Amino acid sequence: MCELDRRSFLRIGLGATAAASLSPALMAQDAAARAKAKAVIVLFMEGGPSHIDTFDPKPGQDTNGPFKAIDTAAKGIQICEHLPRIAAEMNSLSIIRSLTSKEGDHGRGQYVLHTGHVPEAATSHPGIGAYVSRETGTPGSALPNFITIQLRGRVPGPAFLANDHAPYPVERPGDPISNIRYATGVDVLRFNERMHVLEDLETSFAGEHGAGFIQKRREAYHKADELMHTPQLRAFDLKEEDEKLRDSYGRTPFGQGCLLARRLVERGVKFVEVGLGGWDTHGDNFNKIRGNLDALDPAFATLVRDLRERNLLKETLVVWMGEFGRTPRINGQNGRDHWPKVFSMVMGGGGIEGGRLVGSSDAGGFEIKDRPVTVEDYASTLYHCVGIDAKKQTVNEFGRPIRILNGGAPVRELL
Repeated sequence: MCELDRRSFLRIGLGATAAASLSPALMAQDAAARAKAKAVIVLFMEGGPSHIDTFDPKPGQDTNGPFKAIDTAAKGIQICEHLPRIAAEMNSLSIIRSLTSKEGDHGRGQYVLHTGHVPEAATSHPGIGAYVSRETGTPGSALPNFITIQLRGRVPGPAFLANDHAPYPVERPGDPISNIRYATGVDVLRFNERMHVLEDLETSFAGEHGAGFIQKRREAYHKADELMHTPQLRAFDLKEEDEKLRDSYGRTPFGQGCLLARRLVERGVKFVEVGLGGWDTHGDNFNKIRGNLDALDPAFATLVRDLRERNLLKETLVVWMGEFGRTPRINGQNGRDHWPKVFSMVMGGGGIEGGRLVGSSDAGGFEIKDRPVTVEDYASTLYHCVGIDAKKQTVNEFGRPIRILNGGAPVRELL
């Protein structure tokens, strides 16, 4: 019996060792198999929206301010009265009311929400959108796999990943795309001649100097040439959409940006981020954000409904967030200041169950009451939904191994 026990022990030990050696590949395969989302749309509220004035109202409390709470389609969930259309879509959305961060500075807060990492002096981390582009993007796609719309802040780019995974910025949705037209006096024939001359010069230079960066530059030129001439540029033409649908999104830059985001993911773009600024309200908070709430409500609600009606919501993860919340206590200028201790996030589609609440803040909205959710947990949830193993290691430009995420776990209550 002892010998058999030793043999069994050895077999178990060897099996565990083999499993451990294969675990990275197996984990990556398992993550891809679990994927529900084929694309991600992030609605980013630049400046930091108040959780109390949006998705975590505190009726009856001094911290609540003048906005009332209203019921939603999801039983037991109330949100701000100025978001009635979103309230009607709440069965497709879920709220995290216990998100927490240590970063109360705009730049650092935006960095951690966009990367899942605290800023480090010696390392630049790729943005979440860049990782989604690299891990799930379509190679050779004429359209970029990562596109940002109406974002004024600096979105972390690919860092040490290839430039193919950098965000392609769209400043004004509905306007012609910048920098893709021929220069004055240049037609298609002359453009092609210039490209041939450029190729000859690059070949000659590479032959004399053997510069490895020439190939990367050629790839960049080829990508730009392809984008200039692809029929898929029609994705940016909002005039193709029904006028009533455009009205439903709202004729604001944010509303039309959300419509453009839907058109882009419909055509295979993997990660789109739409920005809405103006949430940094240290003074006159309630008057200032009314316009934002009026722009947010129709755009967000119509995006969810439009994706669902086109059978795209189940495979498109939609996220609403800002870099932090704002103080529950209203200051002397009738404003709210920075508050990363507890704030809210909304997620829906792409593997997320709707109509759920995760965590809560205390009666006044000052502290987390239960179920803290870190930014790393949020990022881990996103990666889980798109089928990326967040523990996968990459190597930066200095040869240092870096994990996609250093911690965090998917928020299981949402999945």
